[in-house]
Order: sequence, then C-alpha cells, then structure tokens
Amino acid sequence: MCFDPPQAPEQEVRLLLLGLDNAGKTTVLKQLAAEDISHITPTQGFNIKSVQSAGFKLNVWDIGGQRKIRPYWRNYFENTDVLIYVIDSSDRKRFEETSLELAELLEEEKLATVPLLIFANKQDLMTAAPASELAESLRLHTIRDRMWQVQACSALTAEGIQVNIETDTVCKLSSVEARGRYGASLVYQSLMPNYYISYFLSMTKPGGGP
Repeated sequence: MCFDPPQAPEQEVRLLLLGLDNAGKTTVLKQLAAEDISHITPTQGFNIKSVQSAGFKLNVWDIGGQRKIRPYWRNYFENTDVLIYVIDSSDRKRFEETSLELAELLEEEKLATVPLLIFANKQDLMTAAPASELAESLRLHTIRDRMWQVQACSALTAEGIQVNIETDTVCKLSSVEARGRYGASLVYQSLMPNYYISYFLSMTKPGGGP
C-alpha cells in the first residue's frame, strides 16, 4: 500500500553524516543544503543543517572525522534514521582505515538495522576508484542486517547527490511487494538511480523497512 506525502507537520528525518577527515562530508552537506562550497574548513565538532524535501524535513548531522573526534561519534547515534558514510574514493591508502571505521559503526547497537548510504566521493578525480571497487573493498556484500547502497558522487560538482523525491518512485520502492521481491539487491542494483536518499526515507515511514 502506498502512502501519501505528509502535509503538516512535515515528517522529520535524522541523517547522520560520518566518514574520515577530508572525505568531503561538509561539502556534501552544503550541496544538500544548496549552499556555497567555495570556503570550507575541516569540521572540528559538528555541523547541522535542515533540508526541506517534498514533505520531509531532513536534519543532517555532519560530525568531524579526525581520529581524535571519532570516539565521540557515538554521542550522535541516538534516533538516527539513515547513516550516510562518505569516503574519499581517490585515497586508496585509507581504504583499510575507512573500512575498519565503518565496520565498527555497523556493530553499534544504536545503529542496528539503520539503512546505510555510502557516498563514494571525489569521482571527479582521475584517481578515484569506481563505486563497485569500493563496495568490494568494504565487503559490503556481507551486510545482511540492513538496507544499503553505495553511490558514486562528486561533492564538488554535486553529481550523484540528490534529495529529490518523486512520489510514484517512492511508492513503488516502499511497497511490501517490491521489498519482498528484491530486498537489499533492489538498492544495490541501482534500479532507481536518482532517488537513493528518497528510497531510504521511504523505509523510515510507518510500515516501511526491509
């Protein structure tokens, strides 16, 4: 059964934006909020912005990724609806480090079953690993307890970063039949490539979920 987009009040959704330092998290956040990205400095604490998207109010929390800050990530896990993990796909030397950090996040009780969206950032660089290679490196195929998606993007150009919601698309993807038939593979196979966040948002609706 499909749902109608909420009218008033808007449904609030909490998105937690994590990743190593220099992955591009703050640039992603500013692109989502349609803000100027010409002056960005490393996040020492956290940034939070609210983004309006077709009846949803997206409260996006961007937490600094420096090693000394990462132990404090867990202070922000509560009530997370979608975990967005940003990776510098051009920095292969840090793939192991980012993989270990992600693995620890997926073991956290407060993030259990929370849908995971991975942005394989900096695809505008010639040295960037494709999303498929990154998925293999992170062993994403072993994830069985949540919906997940790896999305190639460039925070610099905004390519691959969308929060548009097309009602018909969300309805189709949020249907019990679609979830039962395709499960996590529906997301991984990128059947609806322009609406990644929309799909995860549909899973947070009452009656949604894998």
